[in-house]
Amino acid sequence: MDQTPRFRDRADAGARLGEALAQKGLADRDNLIVLGLPRGGVAVAAEVARRLQAPLDVLVVRKLGVPGHEELAMGAIASGGSVVRNDEVIDNLAIPDEVFAEVVAREAEELARRERLFRGDRPPLDVRDKVVVVVDDGLATGSTMRAALRALRPLGPQARIVAVPVAAVSSCESLRDECDACACLITPEPFRAVGLWYADFTQTSDDEVRELLRASQPPPHRPSAADDRPLPPATETEVAFQAGSRWVRGFLERPANLQPASGLVVFAHGSGSGRLSPRNQFVAAELRRHGLATLLIDLLEPDEAEDRSKVFDITLLAERVLAAIAGVRASWHGTEPRIGLFGASTGAAAALQAAAARPDWIAAVVSRGGRPDLAWDCLGQVRAPTLLIVGEQDPIVLDLNRHALERLTSAPAKLVVIPGATHLFPEPGALETVARLAAEWFTRWLG
Repeated sequence: MDQTPRFRDRADAGARLGEALAQKGLADRDNLIVLGLPRGGVAVAAEVARRLQAPLDVLVVRKLGVPGHEELAMGAIASGGSVVRNDEVIDNLAIPDEVFAEVVAREAEELARRERLFRGDRPPLDVRDKVVVVVDDGLATGSTMRAALRALRPLGPQARIVAVPVAAVSSCESLRDECDACACLITPEPFRAVGLWYADFTQTSDDEVRELLRASQPPPHRPSAADDRPLPPATETEVAFQAGSRWVRGFLERPANLQPASGLVVFAHGSGSGRLSPRNQFVAAELRRHGLATLLIDLLEPDEAEDRSKVFDITLLAERVLAAIAGVRASWHGTEPRIGLFGASTGAAAALQAAAARPDWIAAVVSRGGRPDLAWDCLGQVRAPTLLIVGEQDPIVLDLNRHALERLTSAPAKLVVIPGATHLFPEPGALETVARLAAEWFTRWLG
């Protein structure tokens, strides 16, 4: 039997696990949260969260050890009071209910202490309506992960996904009914123990957990000069436009200083995102400061959003963008606006395909961390001036945009690289720069 370690350490395992999850379409989602099970699971989860560009938090779970044989789990307890019993162990050892209850009470106190230790005064992340990826460094019996999943259920997440580098096959199978998906890199047989599959399985310390969580927190937002300027009064309207048998819903905001010749910018969001995207709402606010109207829309209805074939169906997304534009043109009061498209990730490909299809409607395009390669065959037909904005630390997407720039030959096109920025531009000042560049581009070509 080959028991050669497959991972150098937890960081290596987390990076590889994060890459696998990204390939399954979990990256670049505004509704994604990564939770690590302490302590070793947090070290893996930190790398997963970094690769997926998602918030990281800790979900504290305590094993309920058999008195006198604490290494043997008779269950587990998790944040929120969820208790999982391992009835097979309890029945085989004839453990009385009062003994089980005593262990639960003792571990509940320790669980509360650890939550304060790891998180301090920071409240836990709100998981309601979120896709929650629960990460550990491996699954042996699965009882700890089962407690974590059951603790999450009453909090209302949209989906619960188990993600581990290594697991026993039986443990993965036993969790199928507890979660929406289970991702595991390797399931060796015989399994024996989690630590056998790591070259370095040194215990993660409490201090390391605290530091990983601290490092994952976004830096305090330092307002730019643009943030200090108050938003002009705006009229917000919730709108819906028919697209075949479906509806494209959104928020249309027209600032009070909107001029007859001013433009309207329609936002095409990336995978897993929508009209509530905080990043695109931030950019939209800056555009309204410059006198532009904005329309933030959902390109997919809720029941479609988890269908990966639709998330990457650029033709479908482009048709939804054009349906929204047709609807807003028909309902616009006064002179029809010149229209720009702001696309992010896969939404940028949809924006470019829509611009190629209707050059008479679309006067400018801005792409933030976009995937123009997904609209490769359409790029030569884009007549709208196009600005591509990419983070310096987003090498794959940067390379794709450089190649796309070579094909955008039918209108002015420009690539701007934001120094030090990663894919979602969370670094201090990065998103402010994106918003400023977009506002300058749109006011130039739509004004």
